[in-house]
Amino acid sequence: MLIVIALAIGIIVSTADDASTYVGFSEAWAMSTSGNSKEIHVVGQLKKDGDGHIIGIKEGDDRVSFSFIMVDDEGKEQQVNYSQPMPPDFTRSEKVVVIGSFHGETFNASKIILKCPSKYQEDKITV
Repeated sequence: MLIVIALAIGIIVSTADDASTYVGFSEAWAMSTSGNSKEIHVVGQLKKDGDGHIIGIKEGDDRVSFSFIMVDDEGKEQQVNYSQPMPPDFTRSEKVVVIGSFHGETFNASKIILKCPSKYQEDKITV
């Protein structure tokens, strides 16, 4: 029984190191430049103009990849490159989580997770 408990504690400790938290681009930059080789999770929103229109999305030269400007929860703007096609509903997302790392001045995302507005909520009916 003691061996099972020790094994369980070992597994928990080893997986806790892989657990990720969300950081801003400034902290992600500091982590990348200090030798962190793990992918970093940054949460934010797509950059919008004064009228609420998304700006800064550019198609890649290969016509598959794209880049965009994301504003983290601390207000820092950062160009993000993504080597895959744009996810469906990307421009409708409320929040964007990019997972990746810095390469030079650019954040390269290996994965994008979207938090979209709920299209499944019932419309409010006023009586």
